[in-house]
Amino acid sequence: MNGFASAAEAAHACPLILCSEAGLDDLLDTLGEPARRWAQAQGFRAQPGAHLPVPDATGALAAVLVGLTRVDDPWALAGLPLSLPEGSYALDARGLQIERGAAVIGWGLGAYQFNRYRKPARGAARLAIDLEDPSLAEAVALLRASLLTRDLINTPTEHMGPEQLEQAARTLAQAQGAAFSSIVGEALISERFPAIHAVGRASHRAPRLIELNWGDVSHPRLAIVGKGVCFDTGGLDLKPADGMRNMKKDMGGAAHALALAQLVMAQQLPVRLQLLIPAVENAVAADAYRPGEVIATRAGLSVEIDNTDAEGRVILCDALTYAGEGKPDLIMDFATLTGAARIALGPDLPALFANRDDIANDYLAAGEAQSDPLWRMPLWRPYMSYLKSGIADFANAGPSRMAGCITAALYLDRFVAAEQAWTHVDVYSWNDSDRPGRPAGGEAQGLRAAWTFLEQRYRR
Repeated sequence: MNGFASAAEAAHACPLILCSEAGLDDLLDTLGEPARRWAQAQGFRAQPGAHLPVPDATGALAAVLVGLTRVDDPWALAGLPLSLPEGSYALDARGLQIERGAAVIGWGLGAYQFNRYRKPARGAARLAIDLEDPSLAEAVALLRASLLTRDLINTPTEHMGPEQLEQAARTLAQAQGAAFSSIVGEALISERFPAIHAVGRASHRAPRLIELNWGDVSHPRLAIVGKGVCFDTGGLDLKPADGMRNMKKDMGGAAHALALAQLVMAQQLPVRLQLLIPAVENAVAADAYRPGEVIATRAGLSVEIDNTDAEGRVILCDALTYAGEGKPDLIMDFATLTGAARIALGPDLPALFANRDDIANDYLAAGEAQSDPLWRMPLWRPYMSYLKSGIADFANAGPSRMAGCITAALYLDRFVAAEQAWTHVDVYSWNDSDRPGRPAGGEAQGLRAAWTFLEQRYRR
């Protein structure tokens, strides 16, 4: 994995000495007067995220001081790999001792560069640590899942269409010994997935439902569903250019679902897993689905298409219905569903909807514990009136711009049985600009929270 060196290199690596503002003076006492004068001259006060290279008497790098407040913060080291000079670094026994799992996650996220199409301008600094240590297995798995999410989202649609998304799921299934299948093109109609077919039929790249099954049949059934719109033009309700620019990321829900499934299988969570990804391209062509059409769904409910750009909920409804037929203990879905969620909560907070308070509370607590927060939004069912149709059971959107992420969640809620435990995460899956450990582009948001929630639910 990029950004890491073997533990054997630690003896020759540059020390990383972690410190808090309150403990800085005591630490500098142990490092000697030259280090103290250097820190004072540089104005270093060990603020979170700050670091200070410390030279030796010859001017060579002797150590790096790193500001820290929480020893469990996975973002504490994330700014270092692409800021420090290339070379090997090791956590030092002096100063504060960060949790090694948090160090691995943060360093690995900070070292990430998407380099499929160009050579990076520089390599990442390397942290010397034993990634084979069993105590770090979960942290390494979380990091790999997060990097998978980023890679899938960052890949342009020319190389990440429905076929390639299917291949990514197939590769995962083969690696983990899972059963794999897909329903493609016109077969979606005969297999009773008409809504998925309606959205994807206009593209030259056939729509499909991707399915992976894994685990012991005696274990609780867990269904994970991800929105796989590999590109979204908006359909005949065409997006403007700026709204379409980053729509390769509209399969971000599928990327999160794949990554979470990878975690479940790699960490041998005692569940019977079903992964479902409806994968389509929402294209413009002569046979594109149209505003005003009434489409059938697997659930037997009719849906009037008010807006072809509200396509994610249309493909998800068939997948959610199918997931519910297995009567799982829990259904979790992930989707880049609405701009309204971003207006309400901004880019960093995924919107969590859940039909059980206990599940929502556990999910939120897991996010807080992992520094991977979500924010719960209400399933305020009176707002279903915003989706009223005069000719169908309801519409996929409506004229009002009120409560957009809530009405989208309520649409999905109609396809989940009242007694079925269910969570829905409306996730942005994107960083708009570069920040330490968070490069512009695809991002895993709420993934560590989802895994911790599942582990606590099924491993206790």
